[in-house]
Amino acid sequence: MLEHKIDFMVTLEVKEANANGDPLNGNMPRTDAKGYGVMSDVSIKRKIRNRLQDMGKPIFVQANERIEDDFRSLEKRFSQYFTAKTPDKEIEEKANALWFDVRAFGQVFTYLKKSIGVRGPVSISMAKSLEPIVISSLQITRSTNGMEAKNESGRSSDTMGTKHFVDYGVYVLKGSINAYFAEKTGFSQEDAEAIKEVLVSLFENDASSARPEGSMRVREVFWFTHSSKLGNVSSARVFDLLEYNQSIEERSTYDAYQIHLNQEKLAKYEAKGLMVEILEGL
Repeated sequence: MLEHKIDFMVTLEVKEANANGDPLNGNMPRTDAKGYGVMSDVSIKRKIRNRLQDMGKPIFVQANERIEDDFRSLEKRFSQYFTAKTPDKEIEEKANALWFDVRAFGQVFTYLKKSIGVRGPVSISMAKSLEPIVISSLQITRSTNGMEAKNESGRSSDTMGTKHFVDYGVYVLKGSINAYFAEKTGFSQEDAEAIKEVLVSLFENDASSARPEGSMRVREVFWFTHSSKLGNVSSARVFDLLEYNQSIEERSTYDAYQIHLNQEKLAKYEAKGLMVEILEGL
């Protein structure tokens, strides 16, 4: 079982890629009201699930293009193992044992007239860029018609399109693993190590036209292990350790940010029992 609280931060480098498109805004890269780039926690968990599948871990919420068991819905996958007569407690225990993502992130089961909530120990925040991002757009055309043309030009309307991307940005992903919730779902130290391994290689096998190979990269993983289940300091204080050089105006490389941990504060936390491991991205 997991005996220690864990916090982690991951720095993500984006070069001419759409880190996370907003379907309600023409698939433009997501931004907040101040222009900072954002990656939703949902998109990050999807990437984590995909990488866990690559590692051979059983996943309940499988993406359509990654379905491994021929079940095209979560209800069908759920019904393969449980019936309406299965006790709720048995469902919760078996689901946690069966699927990695259930015991990690939790899940709400509303199938077979059930309503069962599993609270997972792994929490992931939205990733946000350190600085406001610059978004570029390209008008693109397709060389052939997808539909029959209805005008004299011989070109249908679906041959035109727009592609948006972030010129350059460094995003920070933050998360925690609650040891008390881990005890309830059966999330183990081995599972935590699997999450750490996934974070190092988050964007492997994830390329698309919006995110070409090499355009999204994990640079560093800061993995903090506390000496107790409660934790030596709050997660907020741990996350505040990350600092970068804010005086440089032109930031087009990762090194220009000079990202580091506040060593003075870190030394105080280490004296209380906090340990940090810094891993380089794949």
